[in-house]
Amino acid sequence: MTGGSSRARACQPRPPTGPAELPRAGAILAEAGERGHAVEEFFARLKEHKLVQWLLGYAAVAVALIPVLDIVAAQFGWPESLRRGITLVLIMGFFVVLVLAWYHGERGAQKMPRSEKLILVGLIVVSGVLLWRLAPPAQQAMAVDSSAANPVDAKAIAAKPPAKNSIAVMPFADLSVAQDQALFSAGMAEEILNALTRVKSLRVLGRSSSFQFQGKDIPPQIVGQQLGVAHVLTGSVRKQGNELRITVELVRTSDGVQQWSNQYDGNLADVFRLQDACARDVASELDITLSDAGARRLVDKVTDNSQAYAKFIEAQELVTKRVGDSLPRAIALLDEATGLDPRFARAWSTLAVAYAVLPQYRNADWQTSWLASDQAAQHALALNPNDADAYAALSYNQFSQRHYSSMVEPMRRALELAPENSAVSYWASNELAAMGRTRDAETRLDAALANDPANPLLLFYKSMLRWREGDQAGALDFIHRSGTADSPFGELMLGYYDAAHGDKEGAKRNFASSAARMGSKIPEQELQLIYLGTFGTVSQRQMALKIVGAHTDDEWAPTLLLQLGAAGRSFDLYEHGHSGLSDAYLNWLWQPEPWSRKARQDVAFQGFAQRLGMVDYWKRNGWPDLCKPAPGAGQNAFTCR
Repeated sequence: MTGGSSRARACQPRPPTGPAELPRAGAILAEAGERGHAVEEFFARLKEHKLVQWLLGYAAVAVALIPVLDIVAAQFGWPESLRRGITLVLIMGFFVVLVLAWYHGERGAQKMPRSEKLILVGLIVVSGVLLWRLAPPAQQAMAVDSSAANPVDAKAIAAKPPAKNSIAVMPFADLSVAQDQALFSAGMAEEILNALTRVKSLRVLGRSSSFQFQGKDIPPQIVGQQLGVAHVLTGSVRKQGNELRITVELVRTSDGVQQWSNQYDGNLADVFRLQDACARDVASELDITLSDAGARRLVDKVTDNSQAYAKFIEAQELVTKRVGDSLPRAIALLDEATGLDPRFARAWSTLAVAYAVLPQYRNADWQTSWLASDQAAQHALALNPNDADAYAALSYNQFSQRHYSSMVEPMRRALELAPENSAVSYWASNELAAMGRTRDAETRLDAALANDPANPLLLFYKSMLRWREGDQAGALDFIHRSGTADSPFGELMLGYYDAAHGDKEGAKRNFASSAARMGSKIPEQELQLIYLGTFGTVSQRQMALKIVGAHTDDEWAPTLLLQLGAAGRSFDLYEHGHSGLSDAYLNWLWQPEPWSRKARQDVAFQGFAQRLGMVDYWKRNGWPDLCKPAPGAGQNAFTCR
């Protein structure tokens, strides 16, 4: 427009010359008139192309779509980041509509200029990048975990209207003068939670889901929304010597209104009576009639020694945390508790659990730990034949020592005694998964998630099982929900994801960091070279094999050889060595990656599985999803895919 006007002026006769100011003033006026004409033309084009109408129409559609998206997202459990990404794309759509209206607001067929094409392509690319960055659980695959494939979904559960009789018990605050009773206070909350699980018509959320809010000032409405419960129980503990005060509040999550509160005073010797009274009062306030069994007692008196119980309460919290030196501290406290009261069955079974998992988190002698765990479990069962934790520990010890058929009966008994215990269900799922029974493992894990939908460990394991089933988007979604993306377990899954999507640098970095953080003594720089050999050139693989060959005493060496395609050497090293990574190694055999498939189909796997007792387990309890017997090829022969 400006260029055309300039040419028109050049063809016009020049005005007569006058004083110097006149031509300059005339030029300014002409320029101003030109600008005014351009503005008028701009607004005329806006009106002509109905730009405002286009934008208002799009805005109306976008605003109407947002609540619809929220409903769909809640129904299918879409991650929040995906919803944000879609909303942002809708916002970017305003600019797309702006370009289209500017060029195509007029009626009739119109040619799309190159500039418009470039602008539209640029906007689409920007929208795609934003959606990529803002939907990290699914990342490149924008698919979400389907409810049909994954019956238990933490966010889907939370999206449903909570059951009337549902409750989450929050960790109790420590109001002691010295502020040194945090473990005891949290333990008291867990004991009341356990008591409430005995109320048959009450849905009580698992400890891990409830305790994730510890130390956070989260409104009850948000807690209720995220956990899918109608009530939360908050409280505090004030302990001074043997004197004890427990204060609790029952809050409705629908409106955050305090429905009821009470205070319980006594001393440490009265602790079981106080816990029982509190649990009963909560049930009463929820208008729940206790069964005959519940009417008698919701809290058992597990010891007559109040000091032993105080140490047990603290130790139980430390066993659950499993970070830093928490397990050795827990074992020391439990040793004191059983010393004060040798007939304290729950202290013995908790000690059995602590020793069973110790080698996974600390540098500890495997055989010594398993023996100590077995002895503690037998002590517990001699005192209480119905202790589920003791049976679960015995089963896990048999599994860790590769006595696969022997692990079945104690785990069956543990599940029979405590079907809603998420820790027991997790161990059962872990054992099934290690034996290649992925679908059975996921069914068992889903049962645990139904009671404890925000448990980070359960969600991580769910991600691994989803990966096995080929659901990459679901696997990443569960990783991010679990909050373990920056943990060694999360790094492992992210390494798989990177490798599957061609990011070799990301894969080797995540794999190496995961192995180093989970106990490998091989320098991390060498671990990166090893993992590069997994999907690198022939020479890189040879270098990786050489590095592993210099570290055959490392507990990760069999797994590294497996991933490098040296299945025979891996089987031999694992069979004749021993470590606490039994479950980890066996789980690697059932991955969908090419090197896992190659290992399963290797002729050496037949003898390896038979000698370790895996074939005997399969024949007694069920074959893995990826293997089946080979009739006519021998009594123990089988084929795998």
